[in-house]
Amino acid sequence: MSKPLYVFDLDETLINADCAMIWNEFMVEKGIATEPNFIEEDLRLMGLYAEGKMDMEDYLTFSMKPLENMPIEQVNALVEECVESHILAKQFPQAKTLIEHLSRDGMGMVIISASVTFLVEAVGRRIGIPSALGIDLIEKDNRYTAEIEGIPSYREGKVARLKQWLEAQPDTYSDVHFYTDSINDLPLCEYADYAYLVNPCSRLKEHSHRPNWTVLSWG
Repeated sequence: MSKPLYVFDLDETLINADCAMIWNEFMVEKGIATEPNFIEEDLRLMGLYAEGKMDMEDYLTFSMKPLENMPIEQVNALVEECVESHILAKQFPQAKTLIEHLSRDGMGMVIISASVTFLVEAVGRRIGIPSALGIDLIEKDNRYTAEIEGIPSYREGKVARLKQWLEAQPDTYSDVHFYTDSINDLPLCEYADYAYLVNPCSRLKEHSHRPNWTVLSWG
């Protein structure tokens, strides 16, 4: 018998923060990101993201610049350190409980995030959701580039990536339950059978009257 699939946005949904912003702050702390006004530019771009106006290619060109000469293994080790020291404590208690219950019941779970895959997968592993989709980056000479591979998991791209993922799974699912906070995820909310708006932004909350859409207050 088929079971439901639970799909999660990551930032401001499962964790009470944005993992990409935490990672960028971490790179500054470590002396990896040394460009003047790096954090200020990050805040400006994430402000555009909140409005649904960010250009993903522009963001990646900016955010991946400090890593252009760093071997992938070194990046991944730093990501694990960042997740352990800065991100895990930000997980919403309600998210932790939900994941534990779904895992115990054998339910399918996947994260789909507009953060880069090497961050999303690292967080997903630690919070109990090993299936995680993010912005895939082309790798060259054992380095991550700022070039996107395939369809970016951003806005309408999240629906396309979920469909690709579902086609590759051996299991079939009865319905899709999707959790998010962001107006950028409106297309996936509309695609899902059930949408759960976690502390939704004002623009997403305007849509919350729809059938099978529920507003959740997590903190």
